[in-house]
Amino acid sequence: MEKLIITVATTGAMTTKENTPYLATAPAEIAEEVYMAYQAGASIAHVHVRTDEGKATMDMEKFRQTVGLIREKCDIIINMTSSGGLGFSDEQRIAPQVELKPNMGTFDAGSMNFYRGVFLNPPEFLEKLGTAMIENGIKPEVEVFDAGMVWNAKRLMKDGFLKPPIHFQCCLQVHGGMEGTPKNLLHLVESLPEGSTWSAFGCGPTALAITTMAIHMGGHVRVGMEDNVYLTKGVLAKHNYEFVERVQRLAKEFERPIANVAEARAILGLPAKK
Repeated sequence: MEKLIITVATTGAMTTKENTPYLATAPAEIAEEVYMAYQAGASIAHVHVRTDEGKATMDMEKFRQTVGLIREKCDIIINMTSSGGLGFSDEQRIAPQVELKPNMGTFDAGSMNFYRGVFLNPPEFLEKLGTAMIENGIKPEVEVFDAGMVWNAKRLMKDGFLKPPIHFQCCLQVHGGMEGTPKNLLHLVESLPEGSTWSAFGCGPTALAITTMAIHMGGHVRVGMEDNVYLTKGVLAKHNYEFVERVQRLAKEFERPIANVAEARAILGLPAKK
């Protein structure tokens, strides 16, 4: 099996300080959490930002500050959100990709019920987002929350809005999507287009099981407080690097070396950093 890529998702849009007081929300806090996770072995940072009050946002200045601070600290691959929460306009969702040109950006391949709201990703938006990513040299990370989204991605690839090989993120145990079960992960992976790379995470209590399965199956993994705040039942993680260290221990048992940034770029088909 190829080396294991670890993505760290420090913040997200839904986790709150009420869930964990250790959540990073300010640009400097997020950058420091990313840097510590990078030192522990993460090669991709999935970046969300928050307002000064800790709310989800797609504010360009927050992205500039956060991405700038991360890039000052290390050469980790930047994978920027294109959602940032619910209710943002198409322009707000696409602007950080176009203006900051991250290495990667999320591409949520369909609409869904999402907790107490609706996460809208209509065809017209996905076509605009895919076109913007192609024009700006950004590799999409196609997030799939159910099997229908895999089919959506295949159609978008056929129509030229996604370029193969695609990198997929299998997102499980998200309210409104597929449950975080071994059978569901296996079904998603078996549905992917030939030649794809893939990663997976399970939210909350499914995090460890899905991580372990992905390592064993030859996929890659995402960890961090966006998806799960507990190291073990009732024990909060204080830093995101603790999840990365756990992946290191698991990967060693499965004899899968961890990919550094240069190796992750090669696996994903990203250009080498100059």
